[in-house]
Amino acid sequence: MEMPQVVRKYCPFCKKHTEHKVRREKVGARSRRTLAHDQRRFLRKKAGYGGFPRPNPKGREKPTRKLDLRYQCTECKKEHIIGRGFRVKKFELKKS
Repeated sequence: MEMPQVVRKYCPFCKKHTEHKVRREKVGARSRRTLAHDQRRFLRKKAGYGGFPRPNPKGREKPTRKLDLRYQCTECKKEHIIGRGFRVKKFELKKS
């Protein structure tokens, strides 16, 4: 899939259509919240000796990775995304 590096889109901050720079980012690049209650419980269970506390499936990976597209407004320099991440085998930003 090819996409131009600069597109004209609606900016929710400026409330008008402006040019946006497109940036590709992987979905789930951030780490999990370690202070969340279920994460604290999981870390407590994982600590010490013993194996992984849940069934760890092997060989069931997806053939593609999800990616997000971030749009940065050239006027207000704020970034936003549209929709959720989507799966694609090949993705490239072409120069316009």
